[in-house]
Amino acid sequence: MGSVARIILQRLVLGLLTLLVVSIVIFTAVNMLPGDFAQAILGQGATPEAVDAIRKDLGLDQPLVVRYFDWLAGALRGDMGSSFAQANFASFVGAEAGERVTVLDQIAPRFSNTMFLATVTAAIAVPISLFLGVLAALYRNSVFDRAANIFTLTSISSPEFFLAYILILFLAVLNPVLPSLSNIFEGMTFADRLEKTLLPALTLTLVVTAHMMRMTRAAIINLLASPYIEMARLKGISPMRVIVRHALPNALAPIINVVALNLAYLITGVVVIEVVFVYPGIGQLFVDSVKIRDIPVVQACCLIFAAAYILLNLMADILSILSNPRLRHPK
Repeated sequence: MGSVARIILQRLVLGLLTLLVVSIVIFTAVNMLPGDFAQAILGQGATPEAVDAIRKDLGLDQPLVVRYFDWLAGALRGDMGSSFAQANFASFVGAEAGERVTVLDQIAPRFSNTMFLATVTAAIAVPISLFLGVLAALYRNSVFDRAANIFTLTSISSPEFFLAYILILFLAVLNPVLPSLSNIFEGMTFADRLEKTLLPALTLTLVVTAHMMRMTRAAIINLLASPYIEMARLKGISPMRVIVRHALPNALAPIINVVALNLAYLITGVVVIEVVFVYPGIGQLFVDSVKIRDIPVVQACCLIFAAAYILLNLMADILSILSNPRLRHPK
């Protein structure tokens, strides 16, 4: 087995082990939350017999270790269980016994919406970040560079919800260009879906662009003092070509890492943005499920967040290895 394949295999094994440890932490933390779902559903006047019946029906009477391995085995099969809240609702409306909505049925459309939001944001943020980072490195210490640094520092220092409300004020209230609420539903045209998603996407763009732009600038500036860059300059190559053709390819490893981290944030960190814009994504579902103590949905959302973060970090690690000959052929 080649050195690259061995390194990639090691990263994949470590990623799976990390996900296993995270799943234990998620399951333990969620089940240690105060309160009881069965008691919350029936109210304070519930009899102990009724509470025990619901706990038995939902499997909450089993030991924690048994429930974890049942949940893990189901997750490996693609079965994340049934929603507690939807099962309770079905019983109240007179649905047949045992008829429940699975967790995947609830998560699938929400996750699709979140991925659409993340894709739109990445399509805007990544090119802008790389372009601004290259320009800031090319015109270092200029007015443009200082203005870009002030803008990025302001963006990084501002809370997400504050940026969201500022954009709502200027783009939806004072100048009604975009809708303030993201009413996404099935059957929408792509244009309508894009219009409803654009304002939260712009908010996320302001958040992630700052990190990627500053890392691109720092990585390129760090390479500008290298001997091969000096040789390229002595040959009379234009400064832009020196950066794009010589510095940027060698700065890909740190840039790939920061881009992957920010793409992971677009999936795992959209909770606040989705709540502000009432965007029907997995972050909004996660908040709603926490409110009603829908344990299977909360566990599934946390596991998806963790898997997305670990997977994107693995991809960044592997791409960094492939883009750097010194990492591909370690001594």
